[in-house]
Amino acid sequence: MLHLLGVNLPDQKLVQYALPLFYGIGQKTSLRILAALSIHKTCKITDLTENQVNQLSSLLTEMTIESDLRKQIRANIMHHRSIGSYVGRRHAMGLPVRGQKTRNNAMTARRLNGRWLKAERKEYSTEPRSFLPTLDSPFESFFNRKWF
Repeated sequence: MLHLLGVNLPDQKLVQYALPLFYGIGQKTSLRILAALSIHKTCKITDLTENQVNQLSSLLTEMTIESDLRKQIRANIMHHRSIGSYVGRRHAMGLPVRGQKTRNNAMTARRLNGRWLKAERKEYSTEPRSFLPTLDSPFESFFNRKWF
């Protein structure tokens, strides 16, 4: 196995199908990388020379992949949530963001967007809860308001 930038690439896989194991690289990007480095489509990981591996690693370090891309996506989502946009509110509620219908099925969005919600729910408060309304509660301010 070739260990490249924190990802193990299987020896017997074609390079074209091994590169999408990196988060942020799909099939089209993989083919573009092969064309830029002039590597044949049927070349396997074991057939790569040391020079080609070095060129591949230098090209991949210039790209935003793996943890850097995950951080960037998370920062974008948090930005949308902080400015209170529609997209940010949908992310916060765990609902589909890009206009999909929610009448019948939105399980995929709940599963994907729910990851952000689960991280927030883990924060527990050590302060005792009071079930009585406090001075700052809306009930107290409503009843203490001078109406006349």
